Amino acid sequence: MLNYKLGTKVFSALILSILVFINPVHAQQADNGNGTYTNPIIWADFPDNDVIRVGDTYYMVTTTMNYFPGVPVMESKDLVNWKYLSDAVQRIPGYPAYNMQGATRYAHGQWASSIRYHNGQFYILFVTLDEGGFLCTAKSAAGPWKLTKLPKAYYDAGLFFDDDNKIYIVHGYSKLNLTEVNPDLSPKSKDTIIFEGKQRGGLEGSHVYKINGYYYLYCTYGGGDGYQVAMRSKNIYGPYEEKVVLKDDMGFRKKGVHQGALVQTQTGEWWSVLFQDRDAIGRVPTLQPVTWVDGWPMVGVNGKAVTTYKKPNVGKSWPVTILPKSDEFNQLKLGLQWAWNHNPNDSLWSLTERKGYLRLKTGKIVDNLRLARNTLTQRPFGPASTGTAEFDVSHLQEGDVAGLAIFQDPYAYIAVQLKNGKKRLVMAVNGQETAAIENLASNKIYLQAKVDANTDNATFFYSTDNINFKQLGNEFAMKFNLSVFTGNKFCLFNYATQKPGGYVDINWFRMQVAKRK
Repeated sequence: MLNYKLGTKVFSALILSILVFINPVHAQQADNGNGTYTNPIIWADFPDNDVIRVGDTYYMVTTTMNYFPGVPVMESKDLVNWKYLSDAVQRIPGYPAYNMQGATRYAHGQWASSIRYHNGQFYILFVTLDEGGFLCTAKSAAGPWKLTKLPKAYYDAGLFFDDDNKIYIVHGYSKLNLTEVNPDLSPKSKDTIIFEGKQRGGLEGSHVYKINGYYYLYCTYGGGDGYQVAMRSKNIYGPYEEKVVLKDDMGFRKKGVHQGALVQTQTGEWWSVLFQDRDAIGRVPTLQPVTWVDGWPMVGVNGKAVTTYKKPNVGKSWPVTILPKSDEFNQLKLGLQWAWNHNPNDSLWSLTERKGYLRLKTGKIVDNLRLARNTLTQRPFGPASTGTAEFDVSHLQEGDVAGLAIFQDPYAYIAVQLKNGKKRLVMAVNGQETAAIENLASNKIYLQAKVDANTDNATFFYSTDNINFKQLGNEFAMKFNLSVFTGNKFCLFNYATQKPGGYVDINWFRMQVAKRK
């Protein structure tokens, strides 16, 4: 029996859990529950995929740029159903720009990681455009992870442990370099150009494999219409042959399926995880079958990427898993679905100062959301997501702006602003007010944003009872701009424009995802 003494918040969370439980093939999941799956395997921004198998478990890393904790490590038993496991990088220390001091790291930060497992240790190699190369190491993929700054940057790198105990990194853009490295990944040799892309510019995203006596470079000619190629040679230094292994857009806006990893199941099947640019929602991972033809890993079926296909044979069946999205903020830690925009200031947020609430405190004066530290973000999911949050705005100070945003470039938000001692409800696009309601009476307000991944539009709503929602402002046209270089994000924020010290309490954030058709 239900305990009717439960608080409203706990009761709502319980009902939400029951609804998820009775509908296990959840909207955001690719598993159709009948032995097939439908791409994308995660309809959200998880790009630059690298995937490995250790025993019966698959591990995937993706790009998170300027969001921390970052470099998420995900695990799966069947390549279709994925779980959050850990964040390899809690923050990037020692560089003021990651703290939004004097500069920012939008479109820079971490990208294009390479994950490998060797002699009982996990390695994640990644690059940042400004600071150079970094290495994460751990005995377990669940962490803890150690972050080490490398003496050399390896762009879009593929880490490779050869069977003669030599270690190599293939890296570069258009011209691919090979560097032999020491166990700490410092360079042991000079860079050697081993392949120059001649089909067009932008050859990148290298991953390295040794299969049946051949060294394979698995790369992309990148861009929105990118496509996947493989190069092979009996010698790691070349010369290499090249072949296009997939050039297809799955019928979506001429956006190529490309850049990712090859992986072999424990039953001997080969698969490839490659992303596709889906515009505003970001770059989403797909799972493609691989058939070896004359020693080449041909991706998809008859030259086309698959949309719905039979699941990989991994020796047994595994249940559908559901990535977390909603959060009641009643735990001592944030869920792994969350990341801060840049390094957080941990003294200015709390899950304990008011039990069951996320408190966001202002710490410095800024004039727009792009410069607001301690903005908490989460990916929306396709085909459409609705994010709703309950705000207590009774402790805002003059000039404070607190609310719910959809963030990229441009960004938009619905927020409460304290101006001339009175609360206003505003919608703004890139900081410019487009709609407002004066003299907001209630200190408790529910803010909502609806994101449509098919139309690339977002709409904002508000309510004072969490039942009747009214739209504020016009539809917002989301974009995927390289100035940010990640998909649009839901954001919970609070920033000061006149003096620091105010705060907002957020009782919960709940996301609903539309069913795939």
